[in-house]
Amino acid sequence: MFEKEVYAGRRRALRERLAGQTGIVLFPGNVESPAQYRDNCYKWRQDSNWLYFFGIDEPRFAAILDLDSGAETVYADDFTLDDIVWMGPMPSVQSLAQKAGVAASAPYAKLFEAVADAMAKGRRVHTVPPSRYYNEMLLAQLGVKEPSEALIRAIVALRLVKEPREIALIDAACDLGYAMHTVARKGIRIGVKEQEIVGAMEAVTLAKGWGISFPTILTQHGEIFHCHSHEAPVEAGKLMVIDAGAEASSHYASDFTRTYPTGGRYTPSQRDIYSIVYECNELAFSLTAPGVAYRDVHIAVAERMLSRLGELGLVKGDPVEMAAQGIAGLFMPHGLGHNMGLDVHDMEDLGEDLVGYDDDQKRSPLPGLRSLRMARKLVPGNVVTDEPGIYFIPALIAAWKQEGRDGGRVNYAKLEKEYLDFGGIRVEDDVLVTAEGARRLGAQRLPASPAEVEEAMKND
Repeated sequence: MFEKEVYAGRRRALRERLAGQTGIVLFPGNVESPAQYRDNCYKWRQDSNWLYFFGIDEPRFAAILDLDSGAETVYADDFTLDDIVWMGPMPSVQSLAQKAGVAASAPYAKLFEAVADAMAKGRRVHTVPPSRYYNEMLLAQLGVKEPSEALIRAIVALRLVKEPREIALIDAACDLGYAMHTVARKGIRIGVKEQEIVGAMEAVTLAKGWGISFPTILTQHGEIFHCHSHEAPVEAGKLMVIDAGAEASSHYASDFTRTYPTGGRYTPSQRDIYSIVYECNELAFSLTAPGVAYRDVHIAVAERMLSRLGELGLVKGDPVEMAAQGIAGLFMPHGLGHNMGLDVHDMEDLGEDLVGYDDDQKRSPLPGLRSLRMARKLVPGNVVTDEPGIYFIPALIAAWKQEGRDGGRVNYAKLEKEYLDFGGIRVEDDVLVTAEGARRLGAQRLPASPAEVEEAMKND
């Protein structure tokens, strides 16, 4: 936990952003979730909003902030003797509440009475969409039916701009991510089973942090975005996409992607496509700065990608016009990046558009651009991913060809002859927007250019 003044200051800032709102703000923390039976639970992870405003990393806590009186109360039950037998001595609820800067605490059952009393008096109960099933049931039991957009907007405004103390923790998570990716790269050997590489890299995060920040993607089928099957042996001449992140003990996350030639060197066609993706990653980073809409960065990347693919004979036409028609979506169906912080996809449980779009922006229907999670005008303190990619997805290519979506812009004959078994390439870094522009997070950058990757693999 941070010092109690940090949490008190964040809650004070929240109340200021909710000025004009009345009622109470309800913060339910997470509870332990049984895997097979009550005492055998999934790995414990606290709700990120709770961590941000209270920092207490224990299950079955909740809190109420009274917007009218300013009162704050933490609700939880002290450990019983049976709990202590199994868990050992534990701090009292009151002591934990005080560490969060909250003076008042009460048993968990009193939460129901407090909410019922507020609702009986016609007071608004502000809460956010629940991300866990228990909290969904809890809110239903309490009679709280609709999330509060005012509360969501206030939380998003605070959490989108990272404090210096948060940036330091994200840097540390990125250093841990660097270490796990380095272990993974060194493990790429012909004949080695993918699972062995996954096990070695995830061991790094378990030894020095909380664990992985999302299920590891390690695959020689990079055209499958979320491929979590790791059964295959490493084959010569393939591309290995490794998209993985570390969650530090502080719960701040990292998220990197690199694409490696399994034999240590890219083939000419692999190098051609990799060079385009790397160039797009560099372009996006160079454009990332305060006042720039990340949506515009995505569009600039799409235009550059189409220009370079045109040089390879895969598309034809003006890159700006093709980008405006969504042609880039055939090759990069996802958005350029997302917000990152306490969650690897920070706050998206609160509503992707409320988190990633300004009020004067609307989500585009165009392929690729419609999947952009972060479109906002950037401000110092934003942390975003920069992750362009090019993928040759046979089913998507066939669908576009059959439906004529490209208007004659795509060279399907060349795609079908040379690229249907290519796979995919992605290069991803974590980026902090600064007052001057941007910097990549972490003390070091993973090898990124084609030459850097090949040199690193030669020396592994």
